[in-house]
Amino acid sequence: MVAIGLSADAVARVRFALSCLWEVVASVRVLRDPGDHAVHLPWVNRVRPRLAEAGLAGPDGGLLWQLVPPAPGYLADFLTPPPAGLTPDLGQELSALRATPPGTVRAQLDLYPGARPPALAALYADPADGLRRLAEEIGAYWRLALAAEWPRIRALLDAEVFRRARRLAEAGAAGLLNDLHERVRWEGDALLISQRHCAAPDVPDGSGLVLVPSVFVWPSVLSIAAGDVPQLAYPARGLGALWECPPAAPDALGAVLGRGRARLLAELDAPRSTTELARRTGMSPAGVSQHLAALRAAGLVVTHRAGRSLLSNRTPVAEALLTAPG
Repeated sequence: MVAIGLSADAVARVRFALSCLWEVVASVRVLRDPGDHAVHLPWVNRVRPRLAEAGLAGPDGGLLWQLVPPAPGYLADFLTPPPAGLTPDLGQELSALRATPPGTVRAQLDLYPGARPPALAALYADPADGLRRLAEEIGAYWRLALAAEWPRIRALLDAEVFRRARRLAEAGAAGLLNDLHERVRWEGDALLISQRHCAAPDVPDGSGLVLVPSVFVWPSVLSIAAGDVPQLAYPARGLGALWECPPAAPDALGAVLGRGRARLLAELDAPRSTTELARRTGMSPAGVSQHLAALRAAGLVVTHRAGRSLLSNRTPVAEALLTAPG
């Protein structure tokens, strides 16, 4: 059990953030042991061959593969610096990774058990050069394994933050924190995490906590005490349908609304931007915007701002229309 102290001041500073690096690190763990992450097997089967061919996965995997052992092995904190906010940027996160002090890198590498393989030994000997090579390797991994999937992953993570914001408004901080995961609960002045092989220290008064919804961390949670503000990565909801195609809109609904608007409603199983809807449907962004305006006017779609994006989501009335029998 890990206990992270959360005073009233610290709870006031709890925030959400999205992270590309968290998805990179957690997805490597999925590749190392896909049997424990069956929901992601469609993704594993697609990307493992190309990663293996590039020397980024499997027995010949490079530095990233060596730094991310199978669960529940130790995972260096410097791999996931605290993300800045709700607009994830891999370039910015890699800049923070490269800026890790050499002493921090060596101290965390000392926590890995056994003899160091050559890749980790080189990182230990020259952390600055090793972090530069690691950042380049992560960039290559991202392009091969995650870049094409990122729009659907991002949409699911945005939907998770939107859902949690509503939960906070409805049930307060206690309702939010106690609903994150079965292994997480808030009691008194501490957030208790049922997680082995982790020694996160208590959070000092007022320092807060970064909550990072993740796709690939499922089915567990990961906590990190890097820097002044600890992080808790937990599984976003809705993963069961992540790699599936959305259901087609009923023909009868298409006859009433038009096939384009019915298709958009079917795609809005999670909040999505106009650009994402255009990509998924093949419509032009201008056409999507016109259809969404009509659907909003009919009370079938609502739109809210998330960072720099406008995300649309279907209303309960639209849900009823899509699921109506016949």
